[in-house]
Amino acid sequence: MKLSETPRPIARRDVMRLLGLAGASALLPAGQAWAQARGATLVIGIDISDTITLDPVRQAQYTPPMTLAATYDPLMTLEPGDYIEPKPALATAWSRTPDGKGWRFTLREGVKFASGAPLTAEDVQFTFERLIRMKEQTQQYLKAVDRCEIVDAKTIDLVMNDPDAPLLNILCAPSFGITEKKLVMQHGGSMAADAKDADKATDWLNQNSAGTGPYRLARWERNQQIQLVRNPNHWRGAPAYERVVIRHFSDSAAQLLAIRRGDIQAAFNLIPEQIATLKDEAQVRTERLPSLDFVYMALTQNPEFNRALGQKACRQAIGYAIDYDGIIGNMLGGAALRPAHFLPIGVNGSTETVAREIGFKQDLDRARKLLQEGGFAEGFEFEIAYGNAAVAGVSYQLLAQKIQADLGRVGIRARLAPMDQVNLRTTFTTGRSQGGVLTFWNPPAAENELWAAAVVERVARRVHWPVPPEMTALVKRAAQETDKAKAAALWVEWQRGVVDQANHFILFQPIYQIAVRNTVKRFPLTAAGWQLEIGQTAPA
Repeated sequence: MKLSETPRPIARRDVMRLLGLAGASALLPAGQAWAQARGATLVIGIDISDTITLDPVRQAQYTPPMTLAATYDPLMTLEPGDYIEPKPALATAWSRTPDGKGWRFTLREGVKFASGAPLTAEDVQFTFERLIRMKEQTQQYLKAVDRCEIVDAKTIDLVMNDPDAPLLNILCAPSFGITEKKLVMQHGGSMAADAKDADKATDWLNQNSAGTGPYRLARWERNQQIQLVRNPNHWRGAPAYERVVIRHFSDSAAQLLAIRRGDIQAAFNLIPEQIATLKDEAQVRTERLPSLDFVYMALTQNPEFNRALGQKACRQAIGYAIDYDGIIGNMLGGAALRPAHFLPIGVNGSTETVAREIGFKQDLDRARKLLQEGGFAEGFEFEIAYGNAAVAGVSYQLLAQKIQADLGRVGIRARLAPMDQVNLRTTFTTGRSQGGVLTFWNPPAAENELWAAAVVERVARRVHWPVPPEMTALVKRAAQETDKAKAAALWVEWQRGVVDQANHFILFQPIYQIAVRNTVKRFPLTAAGWQLEIGQTAPA
């Protein structure tokens, strides 16, 4: 429907249809309908099927960080374009503790939660103690932190078991946004030693936020939408939009139609061909930014699951059979890079030159020879599992079909197994994937140790790779090396080792291409792990 130039009362269902907010009438007081229809609401279209929780401690997926970064503030943050030097957020200063065993943070004065309650040192302590004791994946990022201690009303210490381990960039992740202690505890939160079993706050946090961010969570309907409302108490000042609606679109064609019609103001999952069709659209522009994300395929090496995949030569044959250039050129329109392994191009030790030198590239003759060496000259069969979702404008289904066709050229038969994102993650993280898994990695912060440690710890367990001690030691040496050139050499050495191991194949590192209507003036993308600074968006 179109609104006339003269304001008039409109039916609630018409407002719902205009904004795509079916079922959201409780959030739209009658007096606000006209204002929202004219642009007080930012509507984003994106595939959010992987959003399975909005509890910061429990999240470990691709799209939730965008919402979490809008609803929670961490101690520090990374500004768009600078992924090396953290900037102040809830902490205004930080330094080593007097004994050198941790980091001391000075908290910002005058900060309030969305509830109106003031931020205190107790809130910060609760946040970190809950995170540490719940022992979720997010705790692995902070494995070098033992505890959080209160120094005074505006000062806290993070006491470390490994004082030389990297920390500051990691703390910029939305997973480490500070939560309101009283509010979370009222809804079942716990920082006790048994918090892993005792904490019951996740259900409440899936529908409400307890942060200081520019927005607060008003509603989440899985595979439908996420609704955010302005936090008038935000310490940076109230954000420009009154509301933000993140609408789920599993189909890029539907996103394209919606952005053209003005039903949404931004479309995140358009394929290159669809982006190209918008070049003559006067009301739509394309925002581009190289990401630090990547999409990869993991392979088990458990011979009980698949005898061929238990042979390194057979896994390497898969690596040499994949047409990486075809994926990037034909499926992504060239809007991607490809690193050698779990260090995206642009961080220390990972360049396009390094990737070309040590990464896999398609070589079908070499793949066939490796199959002979592995004892499977006639090829073998294995399963590729993936979620019913899209990433960087490409569905996992199409990506799997492309890989299936590539592998077929050397006699490797890939059996495709699409599944719900929740089931995929559960199967993969518990090490029960029978063959390959197509999935993603997006960084909580630009810190090499996060990527590398994930490989030799969590992801290695998922693929049943018993990591040699020297490989784990190499990660620690590289992470603690203060000379950047020496650290880069160590990271290249590490990449050579994991490429040879052939449990993971990086398929591409996308360049974000987001279609944005010109009714949005400011739309700051970031590669820091949460894609968009929602709190800094502004209408024209």
